[in-house]
Amino acid sequence: MKRTSYYSEYGERPAARSRRSLLLHLLDGLITLLTVAVAAVMAITYLVPYVNPGRIWFLPVLGLAAPAVYVASVILMLYWIIRWRWIQAGIMLVLVVLGLGRVSLFWRPEIRRSYEEIVSDRGTVKVMTYNVRSFYGPDGESSVEGIVDLIREQNPDIVCLQEFNGRLAGGSDSFRLLLDSYDISRFDETRDSGDSEVPEDTGLVILSKYRILRSATVLTPHSSLWADLLVDEDTLRVFNNHLHSTAINADDNEYITTRRFLSDTAREVKFRSIVSRLRANSELRAAQVDSISTEIRATRWGRLVCGDFNDTPVSYVYRRMAAGLNDAFSECGSGYSHTYRGFFNTLRIDYVLCSEPWQAITYEVLPAEYSDHYPVVVRLKRES
Repeated sequence: MKRTSYYSEYGERPAARSRRSLLLHLLDGLITLLTVAVAAVMAITYLVPYVNPGRIWFLPVLGLAAPAVYVASVILMLYWIIRWRWIQAGIMLVLVVLGLGRVSLFWRPEIRRSYEEIVSDRGTVKVMTYNVRSFYGPDGESSVEGIVDLIREQNPDIVCLQEFNGRLAGGSDSFRLLLDSYDISRFDETRDSGDSEVPEDTGLVILSKYRILRSATVLTPHSSLWADLLVDEDTLRVFNNHLHSTAINADDNEYITTRRFLSDTAREVKFRSIVSRLRANSELRAAQVDSISTEIRATRWGRLVCGDFNDTPVSYVYRRMAAGLNDAFSECGSGYSHTYRGFFNTLRIDYVLCSEPWQAITYEVLPAEYSDHYPVVVRLKRES
């Protein structure tokens, strides 16, 4: 009775303590293996932007997982701190600190700005970039009218549209009326019927309230085009880009996000198909961005680079495209930004980048559901 009372009053029985200690050792062992795996992947993701996918094809896939890997690293670091295991905690702390500079590519804290800075359009240029999915909504119906209404509501000064369908746009009276407010860049043959000069199928279009001085394509009209705009007394060159798609279709997205049941053979075929397309298309985008970024860097005046890059901020494509430019989201965005409606709503693949003397002062992703992408709206201001 005394011994039982002793253990009840002063602690656990030795056997209970031993079992708990064994469980903790097993847990530490499992967490150690997980830590090694996460640390290795975390370290490799730091190399992703610097290696051409043509050399190591699987790196862009790791770039997709970069935010999740970073969060896992923070959690593991905290675990080892709680466990007073300073070697493991120190290793994860180093990796977390090295990644701090990339956090703003995905997430920024909410920062209050003055009322005047948020709402005033005085001296600013409002930009919209939007992949309109050929003007077909998620239901398969034409979304031209809804997108035109959205543009009228937002009233941007510059609009960059990707996957532009000239046939559907040309058949819309609303779009024809919209062109009364905008100049439009165009490169291939225009429609002969009616009084519209909307391109039949350019893929990319720039609408501007400022006069378009000149324009041209980089590679093809479906990949990249630029237009020089006369903004007040200065020239601003606008690049509108749509890099090669990942070719992840709706069926692939459903398989990834819902874990739809497939037989072992079908699952292997589906997995191999997705990986094969990711590999081939990553290499194609790398070749595209090498040409486009050379053209961007050769521009003598202010540059505005917009569009659907089909790659995340942790990628070779983004690093090459954004070299020497400021990312509007990293400058003034807030929260976790995603622009693609799929893959668990985690991907930011649509961008607005600008060079000095231009500075982004507001950033917004609109919750419009006319496409598989969300429109991005940014206000720019020229630094004095």
